[in-house]
Amino acid sequence: MSNRIGDMGMDVQINRRLNSKYDSESEREVIDWLNQITGEHVPLGMQNVQQALRNGQILIKLVNKVYEGTAKKTPQALKIRCPLKFNTMSAPFKQMENIQLFLKAAEAYGVPRASLFQTVDLYESRNMAQVLNTLLQLGTECQRYEFNGPTCGPKPTYENKREFSEEQLRSSQGIIGLQAGSNKGASQAGMSMGATRHIADMKIPEMSDEAKGIVGLQAGSNKGASQAGMRIGTQRFINDVQTGLEMSDEGKSVIGLQAGSNKGASQAGMRIGTQRFINDVQTGVEMSDEGKSTIGMQMGPGMNQVDSQSGMSYGSIRHITDSH
Repeated sequence: MSNRIGDMGMDVQINRRLNSKYDSESEREVIDWLNQITGEHVPLGMQNVQQALRNGQILIKLVNKVYEGTAKKTPQALKIRCPLKFNTMSAPFKQMENIQLFLKAAEAYGVPRASLFQTVDLYESRNMAQVLNTLLQLGTECQRYEFNGPTCGPKPTYENKREFSEEQLRSSQGIIGLQAGSNKGASQAGMSMGATRHIADMKIPEMSDEAKGIVGLQAGSNKGASQAGMRIGTQRFINDVQTGLEMSDEGKSVIGLQAGSNKGASQAGMRIGTQRFINDVQTGVEMSDEGKSTIGMQMGPGMNQVDSQSGMSYGSIRHITDSH
């Protein structure tokens, strides 16, 4: 162990980062408390503290004093035979055994395992901030178990169990928590705890006659469109508006520019918004005898000498093999 190679590369950076959390105020509180109990004179400063505690002897003196001054111990602490004896040899593994003996006694006294430092954190000065945290937690446990000497660290927390009667639990079911929103204007009737609350289900009064004829700016213009019979929150279908006016005779024969040409097509019987089928237009005029025997150039590339148009209507499908 004495020939162990020192930390290099990434390990050095990690150790520096951990030791950067070393707090001088916590150090002063811990060292003053430790010196009062043990009678030692550990100097301040991270390196001084590490060198003084490195062999584990002062730590065992500290835990022996804590056990001696505590009448109310945990069942695990009662199994520890005090006073603990430390090893005075200078061999590294003997010094680390002293540190491990202190950690075992501190955990049995009540310090959580997650709050304990590792042996190398102190012996190799890898994480001296965690060493201070362990000693502070030991001081907190001294307060919990009524140690008769000086203490340090934050005050301990205690379990505070709450017991509720069945009546109290049932009464809470009729209360809506603040995180669920306000219950102004919304009823919880028929809802069970845990169900989804829909804000849009609120009941509102009917729209007035004056408001029915007005379309808000966010809904578009109301030119030629009525809001009669519509309620707030419903969808607005522009194409379903009933104008109540029949198309004039002049308008029936005119197709707007956006619909295409009106040559040979009539708008009679059609309403705004419906589909326009060009092929279904009825011209009402029979084809002439001359036209029946003539095939237009757009009807095919062939000749009309053996092919007749007799019996065919304008717009229907032309089958070449149907010729008579």
